[in-house]
Amino acid sequence: MASSPSYSDKPKGILGWIEDTGNRLPDPVFIFFWLIGGVILVSVIASLLGVSAIHPTQVQADGSPVIVMSASLLSADNLQRLLTQMPTTFAHFHPLGYVLLVMLGAGVAERSGLFATAMSSAVKKAPISLLTPVVAFLAMMGNLAADAAYVVLIPLAGVVYAAAGRHPIAGIAAAFAGVSGGFSANLIPGQLDALLFGITESAVITLDQSWVMNIAGNWYFIASMLFVFLPVIWYVTDKIIEPRLGSAKAIIANNGVGLSTREDSTLTSAERAGLRRAGWAALGIVGLWLVLCFGPGTPLINEEAGDASLQPFYQSLVAAFFLLFLATGWAYGTAVGTVKNHRDVVAMMSAAMADLAYYLVLAFAAAHFVAMFNWSNLGLIFAINGADMIRSAELPMPALIALIIMLTASINLFIGSASAKWALLAPVLVPMMMLLGVSPEMTTAAYRVGDGATNIITPLMPYFPLILAFCQRWNKEFGLGSLAATMIPYSIGILIFGMVLAMGWMALGLPLGPGVGSGYVLPVN
Repeated sequence: MASSPSYSDKPKGILGWIEDTGNRLPDPVFIFFWLIGGVILVSVIASLLGVSAIHPTQVQADGSPVIVMSASLLSADNLQRLLTQMPTTFAHFHPLGYVLLVMLGAGVAERSGLFATAMSSAVKKAPISLLTPVVAFLAMMGNLAADAAYVVLIPLAGVVYAAAGRHPIAGIAAAFAGVSGGFSANLIPGQLDALLFGITESAVITLDQSWVMNIAGNWYFIASMLFVFLPVIWYVTDKIIEPRLGSAKAIIANNGVGLSTREDSTLTSAERAGLRRAGWAALGIVGLWLVLCFGPGTPLINEEAGDASLQPFYQSLVAAFFLLFLATGWAYGTAVGTVKNHRDVVAMMSAAMADLAYYLVLAFAAAHFVAMFNWSNLGLIFAINGADMIRSAELPMPALIALIIMLTASINLFIGSASAKWALLAPVLVPMMMLLGVSPEMTTAAYRVGDGATNIITPLMPYFPLILAFCQRWNKEFGLGSLAATMIPYSIGILIFGMVLAMGWMALGLPLGPGVGSGYVLPVN
């Protein structure tokens, strides 16, 4: 069998250019540090030039408009703020607490083996005729499991396809398209919602300090994404990708299906018992939240708040997911032996925090970029002037949503981190779209569509080399260009149908989530 392509054999053209360009970029942490330097320079120049804008929502006591002036970040006040408030700036970065809390629970569910067993069990029970939609569905739902979906479900899909006599790389492609292309599609909110809406909240407060983050702000939209993307992945896999890959017989014969790994084994009695215990634990958490909503005192329902009566419930969902993952993971672990006592649970939570070490470093840089960008008033000034320019163009709202999606999809080819991109874009896009009458939730939803669509075709995506290794397990000649070419039809389909979904959602004024309403807000004049 031929050996794997060497680095010099990589395909050229646009994919090679994207990879070469991206490899020359510094680490995203240092991208933020360079951007901070750029913001400082621009703030000094803007301050010297007297760059300003009229605040659209504030007036002075005498009724005259408030003028927003650009502020130099090298002024004495801003230097003092930077150096004295550095711990506060970092600790108060909005996404930080949300992500850490959810991951404390998700770490237990992942390390106890619950996520891996649940995904394995579901895939193996799928009828052959429905194998692709089941894999795609579980892949999109698997986003709740974070890294586990990449390292467990994707290689497992290849094995299951091979066992069914189908091309294993088609299974890997379908799972990769679901996990990464449908990165935001899910039936329930999770850690990604907490992360993105935390950044959205940081951007909104430049215009509206009363806005409160709702982790369920895109719930209806991301659930619809799942059902829109499911037939796209199904059609592309069965009608385009698998026929293109050729016969699976030689691949399966050369590699075999019995690889004697955990992904090929059937569930043990302990694992089945663990899934049952996890199910009961999940019902217990749901029952607890029902009591808190409808029981004595209704702690999660503020009956005197009118339209905002459910706000405590929405804000409690971050804690709900933490407890859900913690309880189900703990219950499963006690059955299979991965959790022998409470010390094991603490160790799993600690390991989950260790996995977030890089994110904490990134969050430190991003927190100071966002904060200093706000201190300079440049974000608000750009948003006000940008909104005026777009308003004068008189573009329909759905067209604006399409532009955000295309912008995000393009930037995603160079910066793989969803949080890093949103931290860069949100300070300008969110307030600008609010000024045009688009809600923060709708802007966030549009970003999510563009972010997922091109995840699967950029070699800069952190898991792209891992997926390539999974494919080469079955075909040593399957190179970088082969994987990119395989995933491009998925990317195009997800981008087109995701854009149609977002534009249609905006045009119809559909609610994005419980307690949120449509994508429209009253524009600020």
